[in-house]
Amino acid sequence: MSFFVFQLFLFLYWNTATASATLPDELFSPLIPQKIANTSNSLPSPIQYPQYTNTWNVSNPGTWLDFIPDTWTSGFFPATLYALNTRKTLCGATDANALGIADWLELGRSTSTGLIPLETNNTNLQHDVGFVSFPFSEELLIDSQNETAIQAINLFAADLAARFNPVVGCTRSWDTSDPTDFTVIIDNMMNLEVLWASYALTGNQTLINIANAHANTTMINHFREDGSTWHVVEYNSTTGDVIRKRTSQGYSDSSTWSRGQAWALYGFANMYNHTKNADFLSTAQRAANYFLDNIPSDGNVPWDFNAPLDPPPRPADSSAATVAANGLLLLAQVDPTNAANWTNAAIQILQNVTSLAWNPSWQSLLSNGTVNWPANNFLTGIVYGDYYYITAANKLVQMGLAECNGSTASNPASNTTSTPSPASNRASLTQLISQDVNLYIIITLLSMYLY
Repeated sequence: MSFFVFQLFLFLYWNTATASATLPDELFSPLIPQKIANTSNSLPSPIQYPQYTNTWNVSNPGTWLDFIPDTWTSGFFPATLYALNTRKTLCGATDANALGIADWLELGRSTSTGLIPLETNNTNLQHDVGFVSFPFSEELLIDSQNETAIQAINLFAADLAARFNPVVGCTRSWDTSDPTDFTVIIDNMMNLEVLWASYALTGNQTLINIANAHANTTMINHFREDGSTWHVVEYNSTTGDVIRKRTSQGYSDSSTWSRGQAWALYGFANMYNHTKNADFLSTAQRAANYFLDNIPSDGNVPWDFNAPLDPPPRPADSSAATVAANGLLLLAQVDPTNAANWTNAAIQILQNVTSLAWNPSWQSLLSNGTVNWPANNFLTGIVYGDYYYITAANKLVQMGLAECNGSTASNPASNTTSTPSPASNRASLTQLISQDVNLYIIITLLSMYLY
């Protein structure tokens, strides 16, 4: 009996010591602020914003391509500058981390000015006013009285709210030539955040009603039984009936485009954070489980989970990986029972995407992004892939799960400063408990063995 207990002790000890994924050092590399500063200093005048790089099969791959402000991705680079300001606040500026080479807050503010005209005059943004609002939400975390940011949030929210159709129960994503064709894409779950941001400023309950209606309708019509998602659902705008479910950027109408699945995971975790609606939590969990269960054995997130392997290659999408990592970390905060699982999965994804796509020679942080495979735009750097790579590391520090030097925190629950609250405190406590269960069993069994 004693020998059996001792063997079980060794087994549990080994599993406890090897259970957690390891953070990649690159998450806190000085190359991150160096590259971002270089990109900021190279922005054209009049201002344009990086969206993706040229690809691997040109003479100088990894060079940013800039686009006019009236582009759905334009908010991500200014938001990246704010994210480095957050990191500087969290970690301080040292020679080793290179965070002192720029005034990130000033750069974030100055580059965001190119987005201000879009508040009242945009033709390409459509539902993506939410993404473009990100830097202004970041500003309000620093200066809650900043009138420029307040106005931007409220006007962008009003723009999105005007796209709501109560018969359909959603905000329209893409404009169509046929006004009865009401198109909604899964990405739009992420844009709902601007409605919550404006509600916090104005108390306008209509904005929350729209966000809830959109999430409920999406939950019903965008999800398959196995937790996977359709990219696009087309409704009849006069009856609200579903006309068609299809893809635009995925492999086929019946496949699961990985970045769309990541948007769904993140978006529903965020809606649960705001509402505590259990249906939103279960939907986020289903989306997360599908995402994690369908990552192939090499650990790299493919551009579409159902795209064929033959003929090779099936490209990865580093941006889907970093979006999902952020969504999983938020899920860990709002789902304390499963916090350790979600956190370890996020760290493993970050480790794998770093091994695959960290590219010091490119202007972007990561390569191996798939912007749009059907449009032959893949194996690139992507601005939102880089943004979410940085914010994932910041979140790990805020949650007390990482040190600023890239190592895993010795006591994950000791200095949790993350939002949301109080769920974040419960998540950290539960994670600590779940990590220590094996240790408790070890001590108990060892006591049995010794006495």
